[in-house]
Amino acid sequence: MTISLIAFAILLVLVFVRVPIAFAMALVGGAGFAAMRGTEAAGAMVGNAVFETGMNYSLSVVPLFIFMGNVLAGSGIASGLFNGADRVFGRMRGGLAMATILSCGGFSAVCGSSLATAATMSKVAMPSMRRFGYDDSIATGSIAAGGTLGILIPPSVIMIIFGLLTESDIGKLFIAGILPGVLGICLYLVAVMVAVRLKPELAPKVRRPQSMSRSDMIGVLATLALFIFIMVGIYGGFFTPIEAAGMGAAAAVVIALAVGGLRAKVLWVALIDAAIASAMIFAIVIGAEIFGNFVTFAGLPDALADLVNTLGLGGYEVIIAIVLIYMVLGMVLESLSMILLTVPIFYPLIYQLDFGSGVLSNPDNALIWFAVIVVVATEISLITPPVGMNVFVLRSVLPDVPLATMFRGILWFWVADIVRISLIVAFPAISLWLVGG
Repeated sequence: MTISLIAFAILLVLVFVRVPIAFAMALVGGAGFAAMRGTEAAGAMVGNAVFETGMNYSLSVVPLFIFMGNVLAGSGIASGLFNGADRVFGRMRGGLAMATILSCGGFSAVCGSSLATAATMSKVAMPSMRRFGYDDSIATGSIAAGGTLGILIPPSVIMIIFGLLTESDIGKLFIAGILPGVLGICLYLVAVMVAVRLKPELAPKVRRPQSMSRSDMIGVLATLALFIFIMVGIYGGFFTPIEAAGMGAAAAVVIALAVGGLRAKVLWVALIDAAIASAMIFAIVIGAEIFGNFVTFAGLPDALADLVNTLGLGGYEVIIAIVLIYMVLGMVLESLSMILLTVPIFYPLIYQLDFGSGVLSNPDNALIWFAVIVVVATEISLITPPVGMNVFVLRSVLPDVPLATMFRGILWFWVADIVRISLIVAFPAISLWLVGG
């Protein structure tokens, strides 16, 4: 266990000095394995990790779901979705911020990427909120927080990665994320209501929105149709979650062509962006695989299990401790790296914890519940300083808004997230009811 902790310390140092996380994990994992087994064994392990990751059919969902989201964003469907949500909430104070939250939830349901959701909706929603006099803090806060919904509401790339790491049923993980995702949207809407009530200067007085146009209706219906197509296809047994990525990408292209928003340039940019994002994700997955092999060989998961048994901690106490660890790690690591770094270490513990005689007595249910907790904790990390990846995405799109302003607006939603994860931990049925647990 000692060598594992030393490796973690070295890894964090490398991250702090801005070594890319993929290379940092690969370097520390490879060097640690070499120190324990020799360079020849380490070389074989690294080569095998690269080969197996590259040949992993299940990972093909990553570029396909990202491409699907890019097509919808580039074709203008996301704009129609936002305008449609504005027609619903526009009559309320803070209505545009609420519309942003709702449209982020809708867009993430067919995108699967938090960063893509935040980047897309910042271009769609921010100009409107500025035009109507919204304070930059609540405007950027609603976009950054709404973007986090992309890693929980299915289809979720992070859920797919979790399923691959733990060999869980990806379809069940998708279902488990629906109610917590809806809960997140509701709590974010409440956060906006509370914010504008306590600080009226954050949002203008009530205005009268225009009636829903044909293009707005198309945006809403197209998003809803694509989500239903993917979910019905998976749970109706027409195709697997992995095949759903290909079907969803093809359907997105067809829908974009039908609404007249898919031009050659849009398609090209969608392909290039998907390739770049996928290359980054694959590099991180390979690095995490190398590091995970090292810490597993070093015996860290077994050592943690022994420590839990020695301390006599209950199942819920361990879960709370893990959530706190994620909160701390989220301050220095981005979401995917955090998942890949920690899940291989923590998930074996779940099978050994005692949660009593309820639904969590089934280890598979406990793992699904744990997956939702991990993803929600990861969502929180996306808006937690100093890293807060969604915030830095917004910063790249809106360089004139100071980071301090963005984080000030995010505070309302951060509190809502703490409430949500507390409810999910306290009431596992929120995650397991639709799964049948």
